[in-house]
Amino acid sequence: MNQVDHPFLALAAPGLAGLTPYQPGKPISELERELGIRDSIKLASNENPLGPSPRVAEAIRAALPELGRYPDGGGYELRAALAAHHGVSPAAITLGNGSNDCLDLVARVFLQPGSESLFSAHAFAVYPISTQAVGATARVAPARDYGHDLDAMAALVNDQTRVVWIANPNNPTGTWVAADALHAFIAGLPATCVVVVDEAYVEYVETPDYPDATRWLDDFPNLIVTRTFSKAHGLAALRVGYAISDPAIADLLNRVRQPFNVNSLAQVAALASLSDADHIARHVAMNRAGLTQLTEGFVRLGLAFIPSVGNFVTVDVGRLAAPINDALLREGCIVRPVANYGLPNHLRITVGLEAENARLLAALEKVLAQ
Repeated sequence: MNQVDHPFLALAAPGLAGLTPYQPGKPISELERELGIRDSIKLASNENPLGPSPRVAEAIRAALPELGRYPDGGGYELRAALAAHHGVSPAAITLGNGSNDCLDLVARVFLQPGSESLFSAHAFAVYPISTQAVGATARVAPARDYGHDLDAMAALVNDQTRVVWIANPNNPTGTWVAADALHAFIAGLPATCVVVVDEAYVEYVETPDYPDATRWLDDFPNLIVTRTFSKAHGLAALRVGYAISDPAIADLLNRVRQPFNVNSLAQVAALASLSDADHIARHVAMNRAGLTQLTEGFVRLGLAFIPSVGNFVTVDVGRLAAPINDALLREGCIVRPVANYGLPNHLRITVGLEAENARLLAALEKVLAQ
């Protein structure tokens, strides 16, 4: 199929021509269907292996009789709960179909042809996708130790910069920016651009110098902080996230937000999960132990890895990772190759249950020896 056969294809927005669709982690069902194997494990998509709080199932069961009705398009109860949780006005909250949705809303509101967005090398793939989709120009700063080099980013800010993206912690490298450095960086940005601090993995971070950027909203009216229920809350299948910002920014985001973008089950599930801090604490403790299990295994195998404060760790297999990934798939272990992030020798591995981590390490040792 080409533009000669279908001339209407030439009508597509110019920014789409060079876009490659986002590639999610391979589902277990797809792997087992392709290779005819069973009992696979998936450590590819930074999911919570414990799943959601038991309160979530109860909330969903209670909501089932109302499936014939549209969701609350304004998400009143969830926005009120999130506002109370963060100590902000409900007018500061924008709900999204996952935090990815909120990131895309930012691009649609603040970027256009002739404007620029700025992010780091090895940063989350949605930033360039959303930038290019609206016809804006992406500026990519070189990384420092696989993480954000704030000085290099500041040097690229110009009169056309409209959005600066910072994932903290960063995906896929697990690196983080310390509080003082990030605050100083944001303070040095011009008022003519917004800065997005993407905190999808915030619940996992136990490093003392890590900042909660939501506490800076009064300092910086051009700051947007995004959060998700897909990771620590274990609600990846339901797709619910949110942005916190100055109400004036939230008003703009909500003008382009799709109607009913967060479904009813997602809303009640998020409410229930938000009320169960103990479940999050259990998962964070399990994640801490799992990170140690994986990294000690990598040391035993003689593999370098990027220190991570998320629920994943990215490991250097010492050669092109694609063949290693293929061999792991044949062992029933799904992980995430990250060559598309400029890391062709690395695999990103989600922290799983203790037995899953052990199986992955055994499989990795086996395939590396082949």
